[in-house]
Amino acid sequence: MRVPPEPRLLVVIPAFNEEGTLPQVLGEVHDHLPGADVVVVNDGSTDATGDVGRRHGAVVVDLPVNLGVGGAMRAGYKYALRGGYDFAVQIDADGQHDPAEVKRLLETHRTENADVVIGARFAGAGAYSARGPRRWAMRALSLVLSRITGTRLTDTTSGFKLSGRDAIRLFAANYPAEYLGDTVESLVIASRAGLTIRQVGVTMRPRAGGVPSHNPAKAFIFLMRALLALAVALSRPTAPVVTAPSTSEVSR
Repeated sequence: MRVPPEPRLLVVIPAFNEEGTLPQVLGEVHDHLPGADVVVVNDGSTDATGDVGRRHGAVVVDLPVNLGVGGAMRAGYKYALRGGYDFAVQIDADGQHDPAEVKRLLETHRTENADVVIGARFAGAGAYSARGPRRWAMRALSLVLSRITGTRLTDTTSGFKLSGRDAIRLFAANYPAEYLGDTVESLVIASRAGLTIRQVGVTMRPRAGGVPSHNPAKAFIFLMRALLALAVALSRPTAPVVTAPSTSEVSR
């Protein structure tokens, strides 16, 4: 009897000027996901992010200019599609996403036959919290997107996300590059294309580098941008329902 091959997992790490945190992130990925391939999408960095990625065993895709997380992830999904991967998981380069939690995302895919699995901060795991307008925006988005996707979502702005083959194919062509489009709008696109979306609670860690924004002015701007991203998502035409690519398609 022929034994089916093990599913192939690609870890996509979008990175902009993350030379300081990237070694730790890549070390954890290699420790917890030894069978996975890793691609760092160097999003127009002006530091040594690309060189650091290569020195620590990752394939590095260098973008000539900074496109933001959405643009970097679209490049990652294109790489995953062309490589014929079964799964692609986004792990941010700032250290907030714990690679050990990817197994929980994979298990949720298996048990619930989900095309997209979100690692959610507000689903019973960890102690992550948000306050004021930022928290209100997250709750409002979660309420609306739960209705759109037909499943309960509590953290629609999480970038910690596992995508199966159909989602990879869809996102390689349609992943939004705008701010919050990579989270909010991508879920609308996936739902309208007929994909199944689920979430699982994960523990998010404090970022290992950079400065988080928590002042009221930035929180209000986040609220406005979140609502705009949702409006844009709902105004776009529905993407076609997708199916997994054939061997001939991914080999081109």
